[in-house]
Amino acid sequence: MDNDKARGPRQHALVVTGSYGAGHDSAAHEIGQRLDEAGWRSETIDIADLYPWGLGHLMRRAYFRQLESAPRTWSLLLRALDARSGRPSAAGRAACGMSGRLPAGRVAAAVGPETGFVISTHPFASQALGLLRRSGRLAVPAITYLTDPSVHPLWISSGVDQHLALHGTAAEQARALGARDVRLIAPLTPRVAPRDGGEGSRLRAALGLAPDTTLALISSGSEGAGDVRTSALDVRATGTAVPVVLCGHNERLRSSLEAEPGVVALGWVDGLTDVIRGADCLIQNSGGFTTLEALSLGTPLITYRPLPGHGETSSSALLREGLAPWPRSVPELGAAILAGTPVAAEGIGRQWAQRISLVDVLDPGRAFGLAS
Repeated sequence: MDNDKARGPRQHALVVTGSYGAGHDSAAHEIGQRLDEAGWRSETIDIADLYPWGLGHLMRRAYFRQLESAPRTWSLLLRALDARSGRPSAAGRAACGMSGRLPAGRVAAAVGPETGFVISTHPFASQALGLLRRSGRLAVPAITYLTDPSVHPLWISSGVDQHLALHGTAAEQARALGARDVRLIAPLTPRVAPRDGGEGSRLRAALGLAPDTTLALISSGSEGAGDVRTSALDVRATGTAVPVVLCGHNERLRSSLEAEPGVVALGWVDGLTDVIRGADCLIQNSGGFTTLEALSLGTPLITYRPLPGHGETSSSALLREGLAPWPRSVPELGAAILAGTPVAAEGIGRQWAQRISLVDVLDPGRAFGLAS
C-alpha cells in the first residue's frame, strides 16, 4: 500500500512522551524516526510541559526525589492505586482522572487538522488521550506504546483505542486492567551495525582494564535511581566481575563510586550500543529502555535489587518471560554472572520479527480504516 495515498490529507502524527525517565523519551524518539521514514511528519511533545502551573515539572522533581530518598513509598503508592482484583482502586481512579484532566486541553490543542493519530509513551499522556477520546474532543485514534515490562493502572485509560505491548505478560496485565485492542509488536530499539568482534577489547582498553577482565555493566536509568551503590559493591564482593556503573545524571552517585577501589563509575553516556556489547552482562533494576537494548544485542541480562514498585513488577515480568534471572543474594548474583546465559540476539530477533511492526500497526488503512 502506498503510505502517502493511504493517509490522504492526514500527514501529521503526534507523539506524546513524558520526561519522567529517559526510557519514555527514547521510545518516543524511535517512534518518531520510524514514522518519519514511513512518510509521516511526526512531532513529539512532553506531557510534563502541558500541566498548568508548572505541575508537570514539579511532579517530575518529586518523583526522582522520592526514588532517591524514599523508594519504598513509591511501591506503597502503586499498591494504593491497585485493587486486589487488578483493577484500579478508588484512589487509583482519582489519580488517573487527575493526571489526565489537567493537561488534556493542551494536548488537544496540539492536534491539528492533518493529524492522523496520537501515540503516547507515558501513563500521564495516555490518561489525557483516553479522556479526550471519551469526551469526543479527540477525533483521531489514540494509541499507547507500553514502554515498561509490567503494566500498572495509570497506563490504561478506557478511551484509548489501542495498546502496544512488548511481551505476553505485559499484554495480559494490560487486558486485565481493561485495555482495548492489545497487540504484541516488535520493541523499538536503535538500529545498529553488526558486531565487529572488537567491542569488548575496545571497552576494556578505554577503561584501563586488562583484556580478559569480566565486566558487569550496571544500569539504573537516566537518574541513577535505586540502591545502585550496594549493587556495585555486591558485584565486587562476588569476585566474579568488575562492576561498571552507568550513573546517568547522578553526579553524587558517580562521585561516591569513584572513591571505591575495583569499581568503575561512568556518567551520562550517549549511545550505549558498544558499551553493552562489550560487557559480559547487564544488571538492571527498573526494566527500562537499556534492558530492551541488552536483549536486542544479545547481552546477558540480570535483575538485582530492583526499584520498589514498577522496578519489582517489571523484574517479575522479565523473570516470567525467561528474559532475566533475579538473584536475591550475593552468592546468587555471582552465580548468575558466571552463568552468563544470553537470550541470543538471533532468537530474540526471530521472535520479534514475527510480530507486526510499529509502522504496520499504525498504517491507518490496516489499523483504523482511515483510508478511503
